[in-house]
Amino acid sequence: MAKLNITNNIRRLRFENDEMTQKELAERVGVTRQTIIAIEKAKYAPSLELAILISRALGRTLEEVFVVDSE
Repeated sequence: MAKLNITNNIRRLRFENDEMTQKELAERVGVTRQTIIAIEKAKYAPSLELAILISRALGRTLEEVFVVDSE
């Protein structure tokens, strides 16, 4: 099975979205600020449900927020 490399544009999109803080995004999607930090640094891959919630909170599609590269 091919390994997927998942990166994201959350940090850039937060700033494009009225400079939303990590705390604000976390509160909107129901997780801790530390979870958002880990996702932004690609140290944690969110569940599909959380990825959808993040995308909606940022007003973007999943593909605009998360980038998947096959290795």
